[in-house]
This record gives sequence, structure tokens and C-alpha cells, in this order.
Amino acid sequence: MTEKRDLLVEIGTEELPPKALRRLSNAFADGMSKGLDAAALKPSKVYTYASPRRLALLIKGLPLTQQDRETVRRGPALSAAFDDDGCPTPAALGFARSCAVEVEQLDQLETKKGSWLSFRAIEKGKPVTELIPDMLQKSLASLPIPKRMRWGDRDYEFVRPVHWVVLLFGDEVIDADIFGIKAGRYTQGHRFHHPQPIYIGEPEAYLPLLETEGRVLADFATRREAIRAQVLEQAKQLNGRAVIDDELLDEVTGLVEWPVALSGRFDKQFLEVPPEALVSSMQDHQKYFPVMDENDKLLPYFIAIANLDSKDPQQILAGNERVIRPRLADAAFFWNQDCKQPLEKHIDGLRSMVYQKKLGSLFDKQERVAKLAAEIAVQVGGKRSHAETAARLCKCDLLTSMVYEFPDLQGIMGHYYASHDGEADAVATAIEEHYRPRFAGDELPDSVTGQALALADRLDSLVGIFAIGQQPSGDKDPFALRRAALGVVRICIEKELDIDLEALLHTAAEAFDSSVNAATVTEDIFGYVMDRLRAYYQESGVEVDLIDAVLATRPTRLLDFHRRIQACRVFRQLPEAESLAAANKRIGNILKKTDQIIPGKVDVDRLVDDAEKLLAEQLDNMSTAVLPLMEAGDYTPALKQLAGLRENVDAFFDQVMVMVDDDALRANRLSLLQNLSKLFLRVADLSRLQS
Repeated sequence: MTEKRDLLVEIGTEELPPKALRRLSNAFADGMSKGLDAAALKPSKVYTYASPRRLALLIKGLPLTQQDRETVRRGPALSAAFDDDGCPTPAALGFARSCAVEVEQLDQLETKKGSWLSFRAIEKGKPVTELIPDMLQKSLASLPIPKRMRWGDRDYEFVRPVHWVVLLFGDEVIDADIFGIKAGRYTQGHRFHHPQPIYIGEPEAYLPLLETEGRVLADFATRREAIRAQVLEQAKQLNGRAVIDDELLDEVTGLVEWPVALSGRFDKQFLEVPPEALVSSMQDHQKYFPVMDENDKLLPYFIAIANLDSKDPQQILAGNERVIRPRLADAAFFWNQDCKQPLEKHIDGLRSMVYQKKLGSLFDKQERVAKLAAEIAVQVGGKRSHAETAARLCKCDLLTSMVYEFPDLQGIMGHYYASHDGEADAVATAIEEHYRPRFAGDELPDSVTGQALALADRLDSLVGIFAIGQQPSGDKDPFALRRAALGVVRICIEKELDIDLEALLHTAAEAFDSSVNAATVTEDIFGYVMDRLRAYYQESGVEVDLIDAVLATRPTRLLDFHRRIQACRVFRQLPEAESLAAANKRIGNILKKTDQIIPGKVDVDRLVDDAEKLLAEQLDNMSTAVLPLMEAGDYTPALKQLAGLRENVDAFFDQVMVMVDDDALRANRLSLLQNLSKLFLRVADLSRLQS
């Protein structure tokens, strides 16, 4: 049985950037794993560890050496390797020399493309201890570090200065020089609790030794859950509920090695400030966890995570309480200052904020958005006046002191300021909601005014940016138009807004100055949104051929598109679906091949065979029944009824010859098939469905 050992790699550094720690750790593991795969070394498990002062890997079950590998070098084709007399050509002789053998020692390689000279050799496996240093260097060099730094008088570069390296294979130290530091078996514990070196006898001892002796929780996930549990417990003791943001939790986990949660308090008077501002100050500036009561009201407490187990925690707590007071006082000052003038006073200030050089200022954009939002609001059951007012005010909070200090509060503070100014609830709510969805999976605006404003803002951006030729290309999307288009898709479908996208794009284009020539890009934008719609459905598990079947009919109302998709998904499950899809495909092929003028109406007097008479009669009756359903968008019951045509359609193709010599008879039968196809095309092109 092949002997195996564990490998421990640790890079000890100065404090690593906390927001990047998890990404660096995962990239380090991926880089080493790829190196091991390339060397045909398969560990049983790879464990990743990361703390502010270290990136480490425990790689379990590595063999001592690579297995020997057979290599095959392909030489010249046999036809070029020997002349007519069977003597080796210069090509064969040269290949043999490059392999350090005689031509007679070469093999032949047979492939589908021909026969070739080849050389087979056994590549002796190398000891793992020889492979790891280079593998480690490459993995560290490929880490996603935007800006590397140097330290001391050395030429080495890394995310932070490196102070020690552990490279342990079983109980053996691998001889290597990493960043000018000789690898060893000594790690470092907590900077304050255990600043002395810690001897690592074997890789398996690394994690428990660091925890028990070094006072370091090296496992990121374990440390993260320890912080979460401590924060929850502290909040429980305060009779509250901790607000734990995942990104903040990751960042705090990247800041500490030995987490200890402490709860502090601040003056109740600060609760007069909008809670989002206080929460943002606590989370963004101080890395604290806020506390809410059972009614989701902010309590005058916070939970901080210390990086050591202090003998006098009250001193740490007092320091944190001292630090948070001026932060919250700043937020209170910004709030009071901003409230001294209404939001509408900032409208003129938008004139000096450039939206895009060729498209004017934010003021210009919001004037366009106001017109479009008003039109949409009327269509979705909102008030024109509310939409216009909300559109003109929705970017004004960008000029307030609070949003300047806390950019993530844009929209939220606009809501508060509009309410403070006495604006209608619909207006204030729409100001906040129009930013939704901010990202994939985010909540959508709930109010009709918010939905109208959100759509208008995104459609204006799409039309304007496309019109000046700055549409996304490749991975570049500086104006986030992909997100804007997907937002349009989600709002229309998930909020069930039955509005015509194509008509809205034309309305949006009309608001631009004639020099922009926006009317020429509406068709391109419609196609762009349809591409996002396709991606939206594919991510939801809808089959591509089904999406194409509906796209082929080009519905311009996204909600109508969605209803067709749902109906086709139900239809596809019916036993008649496959036969009718094949029939539609056959009809499509027949109609494409004819250049005959086909009458729009079937002449019943020219129906000869019983099968075509029955189909024509049933088609006429079916049209009367399903057309009202289709007009109302009730496509599912309509397709279910159309499934009843299957028997007569099958009989028609079995018993009736369409392409007969008689022109009038042929034209009448083509008319029957065309009308049948048109009826299905009112929902989707079923010929595109795959069996």
C-alpha cells in the first residue's frame, strides 16, 4: 500500500485585508489544488484556514512521490518517415536524435488520421517534496491581489509583508525559500495572547495547537460561526435581536483571531435620527452589530467584537462607546441640517451634476423620466401627479449631507426627507423603491408609483446609453444596463404589469433631444431586453426551445410573454403535444415551399375529403371558442382546447394530399393549414418545440 502523508502550508503575514480574506483563502486552495492535479497528485481532502495573520492549507493524504507516467511523443507520419526503399528519411532520423534513440527503437502510432512514428518513454515520478515549493510559488503568484506591496529592501511582492512560512510534509520540513524566508515548522500564535513561536510536530496538530496554545481560531468558518453565536447571545441578554449582515460578518471574521463579543450602549436621543443612518454608521464605520426590539425598532445598544479576551473588558467597552458617540452625533447633525430645507430645493442643484456628457445633467434625465413615469403610472393604476413629483425628487437626496456621507442610503433618505416635507406617501415611498431591484434577487418595488418610476428610470437609461453607442460589450457594462434590463423584466412579470414594452421604448425615445437620435435604437433595445428575458427564464429552468417558441411570435408585453410561457409548459405535458408540434412543423415546411397565393378564408364548397371537412368544421368551432380566451391572455385553457384538434389533424395528414395538381383545391387546403397554423401562432410557434 502506498505510503501517504499530510501536508501543512502556512504563510504568516501582517494583517491581511479583511474584506478580501475569504477570497484569498479560497483562491490559495484552488491554486494549490490545480497544481496537485497537474502533477497527478490526488489528496484525500484539502482544508483551508485563514485568519488576519495567516493563509494556511492542510492537504490530507498525499503520496510521497508521483506515480511513474508513460509519455508518448508523436513524430513524422510514416509516409514522410521512410522513402520508397524503406530507408529512414531525414525527418525520421531527426526525430530519433531528439529522443536520444535509434530509428529502430521508435514505435508506430495508429490513429484515425493516419500512422505516425512515436517514442514511448517512462517518466519517473518525482518526490512530492521537490514539487511542492514551485507549486506553492505559482499559487501565491496567481492570487487575486489588485495591488501588491514590497517591504524592507527586498524585491518580493505580496498582499502584505510575510514574516514566517510553515511547510511540513508529515514530520518533515520541506526545504524551500518563500519570499526570502526559509520554510520551517514554527507558527505564531495570537499577537497579544501568545506572541511566542509555536512548534508544530505534524500537520494534524496545527489547528488544535493554535486554538489551545496560540489562542487563534484559524478556521474561517468556525470563527465566523463563533462570532455569530456570541452576537446572538449578547443580543438575547439585551432582550433584543441582532442585525447580522453577512458581508459585515465576513469582514469582522477577517479582523479578529480570537473573537470576544461585548455589548455597549449609546444615548437614546440619537434614536430620533432615521435608524438606517445609525445602522449604517455602526456597520460601515465601526463594524458593530446593531440591536432591534421585537417590533424591529432600533435599540440604543450595539455589539462589538474584540480581538482578545481582556482582563478588564469594561475598558474596551468604554473605549468603543466613546468612539461611537461622535459618529452618531455626525449622523444627527447631517439629519438636522438636511431637514432645514425641502428636497425640492435641491432640484436646481441636479443641473450641475452630469449624468452623461452627451445626455446632459441629472436634471435633464429626471425631466425625461418624469414624463415617462407619468405615462406608465396611468397604465398601471397610479396617479400621474405622484409619478411626476417622485421622478423630479428621486435623485435630490444625492445632494444631501447624509447621502454624501453614507452613499448606500440614497433613496432611503429621500423617503425620509420627502415624508418630513409633507409629500404624499406614494411619492416618498416611490423615491426609495425606484432603486429596486439593486441586484439579482433583490426585492421589487411594491407600490404602483414606485414600479412606474423604477421602470421609467431604467428605460431612460437604456435608450439614452444605446443612442450614444455605449451599450454593453463583452464583460464591459459601465452603466449597468444588463441589471437595468433584467430589472424591467422582473418588475413587469413578477408585479404583473400588463404594459407594452415596445410602445414604452418609443415614448422614452421621444423625450430625447433630436441630436441624440434615440428613435433609431428602440428595436435594438427591445432585442436586448428579450435576451435578458431569455436568460431570466433559463435560470428559472424553462427549456430553451420553449422560450424560442414564444420569442418567435414576438409578444411586446412581457406579462403576456410570461403567460404564453406558462401555457406552453402546461401544453407540453399533454399527450397531444408531441403530435401537434410535429404537425405545426410539417405545416410550416409546406407553407415555406409554396409560392402560391393563399386565400385568407377557406372555401367550404371546395372541401372534398371527409377528413378536411371535419378539420375545417372543428377549426371553425375551435376558433370561436379560443379566440376570446387568447384575447384575454388566458392561453393555458386555450391551448388545452386546441389539443383537441389532434385527432382530426392526424387524420387530415393521413388521408388528404395537400399539394395536388388542381390549383384551386391546393390553394384551399393550404388556406386551411395556414389558418390552423395562425391559430396556434397566437400563442407560440409550436413547430420549434423539440420532441
